[in-house]
Amino acid sequence: MDSAQNNLFCLSGKSILVTGASSGIGKAIAVLCSKMGAVVYVTARNEERLKETMSLLEGAGHKMFLADLTKAEDREKLVNELPLLDGIVQNAGVGSRVLCKNINESDLDFVFNPNLKAPILLQTLLLQQKKVSKGASIVFTASRAANSPSVGNAVYSASKGALISYAKCLGLELAPRKIRVNCICPGMVQTGIIEKSGLDDDVMLELQKKYPLQRCGTSEDIANLAVYLLSDASSWMTGSCIDITGGGEGILI
Repeated sequence: MDSAQNNLFCLSGKSILVTGASSGIGKAIAVLCSKMGAVVYVTARNEERLKETMSLLEGAGHKMFLADLTKAEDREKLVNELPLLDGIVQNAGVGSRVLCKNINESDLDFVFNPNLKAPILLQTLLLQQKKVSKGASIVFTASRAANSPSVGNAVYSASKGALISYAKCLGLELAPRKIRVNCICPGMVQTGIIEKSGLDDDVMLELQKKYPLQRCGTSEDIANLAVYLLSDASSWMTGSCIDITGGGEGILI
């Protein structure tokens, strides 16, 4: 804790909510926030994995909330139980691949409900119930997919593009209160979503070679950027979409 307090990216004294914190990027962000001194509030749908995240958090005062953020009652219960927040990481989301000629309404609902509708409505509740402190930082996990088309990725790409547009408008509206809103746009990150894509090891190795830095990103890579955006070190940054891609701007699965 002492080392965190002397760090430019210190989060000591800050209360931070991380959604989708049971695995991957959300889990890494929650853990790193705790190491930097924050009191972290984590939420996700999977209780067992969320408890694992909790076990890795450093410091005291952290809390977990089991919630499906696509459900209005879960969003309301979560917001009612949260304290005033200094940081919010809207990370929860899902991936999907379906060719444009095969997209149906259920495909749209499967992706847009967790990736776009849920974070927007959660943010609305947090603002209406005055749970966001003046000078807070809000971070959305978006994706390079919004600007880098790939076959079968239309619905996911559209959900992230819409999220970025929403975040930019939100940033303008909250600027008078010095609340900052930024998006992180990762390239290919080695998470459960990638593992579920069905690609074998040889294909993954070939994909990684296309990146100038010769590897996929890690959840910890994204967490480092998230902590910067949550910290006072980024106090003059809002409305930004930051690509973090290992130099592979147009490379996606």
